[in-house]
Amino acid sequence: MRGGVMTLSEVQDGFQSALLAGCDGILAGLADGPRHPKEMLLGIYRDDYILRLIEFAQNDHEQLRAYLGDDAFEEMARGYAAAHPSRYRNAKDFCAHLPQYLAETEPYCGHAALRELAALEKTLNDAFYASDEAALGVAGVAGFAAGDWAALRFSPHASARRLNFSTNAAEIWRALKHGSEPPSTEANGLQRILAWRQDVPKFRALAGEEAMLWDEAANGVRFGVLCEMAAAYDDPDEAAPRAAGYLQGWLASGLLSGASLA
Repeated sequence: MRGGVMTLSEVQDGFQSALLAGCDGILAGLADGPRHPKEMLLGIYRDDYILRLIEFAQNDHEQLRAYLGDDAFEEMARGYAAAHPSRYRNAKDFCAHLPQYLAETEPYCGHAALRELAALEKTLNDAFYASDEAALGVAGVAGFAAGDWAALRFSPHASARRLNFSTNAAEIWRALKHGSEPPSTEANGLQRILAWRQDVPKFRALAGEEAMLWDEAANGVRFGVLCEMAAAYDDPDEAAPRAAGYLQGWLASGLLSGASLA
C-alpha cells in the first residue's frame, strides 16, 4: 500500500483472501458505499461467489442434486465449498474432491450411494474433458500376424475410467437421468463400472471376468497372458474365444487407443 492507496495486486490478494479464507483485511482499503457499509457489501460479494460455486456443483452433478433435492444439495454444496475452497482456474475442477467429501463428512458418510453418485458423475465429466485421441478399431489390429497376437499389448483410451461400487448407484443414476423414480438404495456387493467417451460420455457394468481382464489389459498385460488368466477364471477350453470377444467389444466401443508388440 503506497500513500494509503492499495495497489492492484494488493486488492486482488485481499479479495482472494476474503473469499477463500474469510479474511476481512481487505476492508481496511475499502470505502463505504453510498447506501450500505463496506462490511455489508463484502458480505454480498461473498454470497454471490458462493452461489456461483453452488451453480458449478449443480451443473456437474445434476443427478446427485435430483436425488438430494434442491435445498439439501445447496446445504451440501455450501459445506463442500467451505471445506474445499476453489483454488482452480477452471470451474470444471471445483468438484474434484466432492466424492471424498461425501465419504468423510457427516451426515453424508453414512450413505455410500451419495459418494458413488458423485463419483460416477465426476468420472463422466472427466471422460468428457479427457484429451482427444483416435480410438483403435478392428482395422488397427488386422495387420498383426496370428503368431504375434500373444505378444500384443493394448493401450486404454484416455477417456476410459474404472470404478467399483458397493451399492446400486449406477441404477439410481440411470433412473434419475431418465426422469424416473429411482430405486431404493441397496448394498448389493461389488459393482464394476467402466466409463469412457464415445462421442458422449457413457458407462456400463462389467461382469467379473471382463473387469479383471480389462484392468490387466489397461496395465499393459499381453493378450496371451490375458487368455491364460481367462482359462484360470472359467472354462479353459473357451478362454481364448472369450478373451477375443471382450477385445472385440472394447474395439467396437472405442475403449482402446493403440496396440503394440511386447
